[in-house]
Amino acid sequence: MIYKEFGKTGIKVSALGFGAMRLPMLEKDGKKYIDDDASIPMIHRAFELGVNYIDTAPYYLDSLSEITVGKALKSWKGHRVYVSTKYPTENASAKDLREKLEKSLKQLDTESIDFYHMWGINLASFKERVMKAGGPMAEALKAKEEGLIKHISFSYHDKPENMKEIVDSGYFSSVLMQYNLLDRANEANIAYANEKGLGVVVMGPVAGGRLGAPSKVIQEALGANAAVSTAEMALRFVLANPGVHVALSGMSAPEMVEENAKVASLEGHLNAEEKAKVQAMLEETKRLSELYCTGCNYCMPCPQGLNIPNIFQLMNYHRVYGLTAHAKEQYGKIGTGDSKHKPVSACVECGQCESKCPQKLEIIKQLKETAEALS
Repeated sequence: MIYKEFGKTGIKVSALGFGAMRLPMLEKDGKKYIDDDASIPMIHRAFELGVNYIDTAPYYLDSLSEITVGKALKSWKGHRVYVSTKYPTENASAKDLREKLEKSLKQLDTESIDFYHMWGINLASFKERVMKAGGPMAEALKAKEEGLIKHISFSYHDKPENMKEIVDSGYFSSVLMQYNLLDRANEANIAYANEKGLGVVVMGPVAGGRLGAPSKVIQEALGANAAVSTAEMALRFVLANPGVHVALSGMSAPEMVEENAKVASLEGHLNAEEKAKVQAMLEETKRLSELYCTGCNYCMPCPQGLNIPNIFQLMNYHRVYGLTAHAKEQYGKIGTGDSKHKPVSACVECGQCESKCPQKLEIIKQLKETAEALS
C-alpha cells in the first residue's frame, strides 16, 4: 500500500480509503439491515491490505453505516485506522452539532473522531449555516478543544470556483471532493488545497459506478499497457494526480477490495508517457462531447419536460466514451419511478430548444438518434 503525507495533519494515509456507503444489505420482515457477517470481514481485509482511512456518515445505509464501522474498528487489532464521518448541516446550530456529534461517537463506539466533516456544503451554506455566530463551527472548535474531534474537514458539492474561499477560511484540515475521468472540474482545487496544506480525499473515482462499465475508449488509452478494466484505469488516473492523498472507494464485495488495494499499491500509477496518452484521450473526448452538446443548458427548460442536456450526456457516454451499457441503463430509467423528466417520446418537435441553442444543433434530430441508440 502506498502512503502519503496528509496535508499538515502529520498523518500518513493510505492511497485507498474505504467508503462505507455500499456495504451489503439484507432484508428481514420488511426491515433492512447491514450484513455484518459479510461487511466486517471485508473491512478487516481492507485493513490487512494496508487501508488506514475509512469514511462513513450518519445517513448512510439507512443510518446504520456508522454502527457497523464502529464494530469493525472495535474488533480490529492491527494498525491505527483513521475514521471520517460527517455533520449534516440542514438544521445547523451549536446544539444540533453537539447532539449529532455525540450520536456519531456513540454509534462508532469511539472517544474521538479523526476527521469530522461539514457535510456537502457549498459557499452559501458555509457562510450562512456553518459560520453563523455561535453556530456549528464555534461548537466544532469547542469539541476539538475537548478532544472529541481531531480535525475539522468539509465535503464539497458546489461550483469549482467557490471552493477557494472555504479553503482560505483556515478552519479546515482536509477536504473531500469529486474528481474522476469524466469530471475533472476540481483539478485546480486539488492543487490549491495542497498548496494551502489541506489533505485531499477524492470521492467518486469511478464516477459513481459509471466507470465500472467496460469502455474500450478508456481501456485502450494506454495502448499496449492498457489497464485490465475501465474501473482500474479510472482509479489509476485519480491516484496519478500528485495532489490526491486518498481515493475513496465504496466497496461492496471482497473482490473489489482486493482489486482496489492492488491498484493502490502500484508505484507510479501512470508514467509520463501514459499521462500524455490519457491527456490526449481526454482532450479528444472533450472535443467530441462539445461537438454534440456542451451542456450549456440554454435549451432549457423544455415545455414538455425533457432534460435535453442529460439525454445528450448519456449519448456522449455511449458515443464518445464507449460506456454503452451504463448509458442504456440510465436512459431506460427516464420517465420511470421518481424521475421528474420525460423520455424523448414526449417531444412534440416545437423547436423552442433549437431556437435557443448557441451551437445551432439539430436537437430534434439528435434526440431521435439518441432514442434509437439507447432504447
